[in-house]
Amino acid sequence: MYNVMLVDDDYPVIELLSEAISWNELGLNLMGSYENGMSAWEEARSSPPDILITDIGMPKMNGLELSARIKEVKADVRIAILSCHNEFQYAQQAMRLNVQDYLLKDTLDPEELAQLLRRFKQAMDEEAQKGWERSRMIHLVDESKELRKEQSLKNFIHQPLLSPETWRHELSEYGVLKLGYHCLPVVGHLEDVREIKHRFASNQTLHFALGNVLREVLDQLNPDAVHVLYDAKSSLLLFAYRPGLGSNIYDEAAACLKEVQRTLERVLRIRMSFLIGRGCADPEALKAGLNELLACQHQRFYLEPQEISKLNGALEQKSLNGDPDLFAYYDRASSELRESLLGKKGLCAVRDTVDRWISWIQEKRYAPESVKDWVLKLLLDLKLRLHLLHSLSPAYTADALHKEIMDMDSLNELKSWLHDYLESTLQAMDRGFVGSRRSEVAEACKYVSLRLDQRITLDDVAGCLHLNPSYFSRMFKKETGVTFIEYVTRMKMERAKELLRQTDRTVGEICESLAYDNVSYFSKTFKAYAGVTPVEFRNG
Repeated sequence: MYNVMLVDDDYPVIELLSEAISWNELGLNLMGSYENGMSAWEEARSSPPDILITDIGMPKMNGLELSARIKEVKADVRIAILSCHNEFQYAQQAMRLNVQDYLLKDTLDPEELAQLLRRFKQAMDEEAQKGWERSRMIHLVDESKELRKEQSLKNFIHQPLLSPETWRHELSEYGVLKLGYHCLPVVGHLEDVREIKHRFASNQTLHFALGNVLREVLDQLNPDAVHVLYDAKSSLLLFAYRPGLGSNIYDEAAACLKEVQRTLERVLRIRMSFLIGRGCADPEALKAGLNELLACQHQRFYLEPQEISKLNGALEQKSLNGDPDLFAYYDRASSELRESLLGKKGLCAVRDTVDRWISWIQEKRYAPESVKDWVLKLLLDLKLRLHLLHSLSPAYTADALHKEIMDMDSLNELKSWLHDYLESTLQAMDRGFVGSRRSEVAEACKYVSLRLDQRITLDDVAGCLHLNPSYFSRMFKKETGVTFIEYVTRMKMERAKELLRQTDRTVGEICESLAYDNVSYFSKTFKAYAGVTPVEFRNG
């Protein structure tokens, strides 16, 4: 919608035109009416109109001076002069200012001005369309060049290097490995990817914004660098340098990367960490260096947000060797996490538990795949247990959890995701426990969920809640509709069903894990609850 400014010291004229013309129907916005040129100019200096309708003879500043000043700040402004004067000199002066029309107030018909405004708008729409088409064509050409560059570099990385000299010539067209220059490859990794994708409408929008900002900032820095978007989470920066000039290309590149980080955070609120590879003198070395950088999963996993680090091949070797010791701590971590979820301290305790274990993993530098498998097993075990609570539905299926966790590229991203996941789990648990009006019943349900692998008696729970066992039993039955013992049995049988579905444990092992002494009694109890024996349930 175009903005219109109406200026006239004759108030009845302003009132007539303001009310007689349907501005919105014309696709126009009457931004303001002013009684003299000076007050109009004060507004136009910061917000110039698209269309100016002004009288000539006004106090403080006449309409011709106002028109001239506004054209200085907005050259394409449309101007219509309203005046009681029909002298030639005024019209002549208005023509020199490229005024589009000159209307006499003596014979002015609002519909005549409305027709003029329609012509103004049509002309501006046509110009805007042409400008948009021209901008779009320029954008498409630039986008096509960038896509060709991206595809060319990906072909270089992933296809056999049959003709190094041909590739040297093609790369030099993009500013890489020019005659007399070496190349220092760097890979940049986006941090907080889930949050970034939520803010940007699509990957295409993100890539466009990221590419524009990176190209603009790199053009202003030294040494020269070429930026190429590699995938949805990473970019490649290729620094050109002359070897043997006494300068340290690593320090120079690191300084450039810090400026890139500052600009991305300021302009797009995006954080990026960087891994710097080794200097390359020829296509063969560059191809090997880029593949090494892109395969560097271990060091990437442990990069801190905004960290700039040199490639360390020794860390990758550690990743390949694996680290079975991590699972020696599984039971302890599982117990602590479950207790923090079911304890009274809530989210703070859960986050403290997550942060403590993540810090320990950061220090030990376990292989990323082992860490992901370990976390997945922890959450699946929690899911088996917490799925049993009142009204609690799992936030993720096992397959969804697996996919989500395996897509994590960094430990920091995994920590952030765990905070969110466990917070939503805690909220779901609270909704489930709140099914009872009595806090004592909710606490009893938590007590049971935490101890399904133990013998649970009514006296034990009542004592924990400092209640008389008989009183607690009546209160529990009134609130839940089942006796406490029936509730414990139901929870244990639901746990047994989950273990039968999702593990390969024997019936005897499941019986023992739920604190039943006799497999026959356990099987009878299960059949009474589920309608089939444990073996039939598993096979069905």
